[in-house]
Amino acid sequence: MTPKRRRFVLLLAALGILSLATVLALTALRDNVVFFYSPTEIQAKAIRPGQRIRVGGLVEEGSVARASGNATLSFRITDLTESVAVVYEGILPDLFREGQGVVAEGALQADGVFRAARVLAKHDETYMPPEVAAALKKSGQWRGAAPTQ
Repeated sequence: MTPKRRRFVLLLAALGILSLATVLALTALRDNVVFFYSPTEIQAKAIRPGQRIRVGGLVEEGSVARASGNATLSFRITDLTESVAVVYEGILPDLFREGQGVVAEGALQADGVFRAARVLAKHDETYMPPEVAAALKKSGQWRGAAPTQ
């Protein structure tokens, strides 16, 4: 085999291995590309306890409760079809309140309660994260105007 042909075969083999590695990496990260899961998606998917995910939706009316003596807060996130219980310890964003869109980042526990490490809230009076609005539209529960950026 000539040196030129040998280089060509080596280059093709390297490109093949690189393509295979890319496909394997993208397949492994497929579920982590999602910005957040709605409560309905969490009920439908088999999410492992302890797996870090994001849950998005609306803070359910009447569900916010503070534990006395510490900064622990419990509330429910809903997409108006299903809801998931959330426990968070820390300082909430100033704009956090019932009926508003939020995204909580953390892990689902074995008992079905979502332990949030971080809670993100909307940034103004008319804003709802586009992903939350899309999830609400998908579930047929959307009752607002088009989301603003």
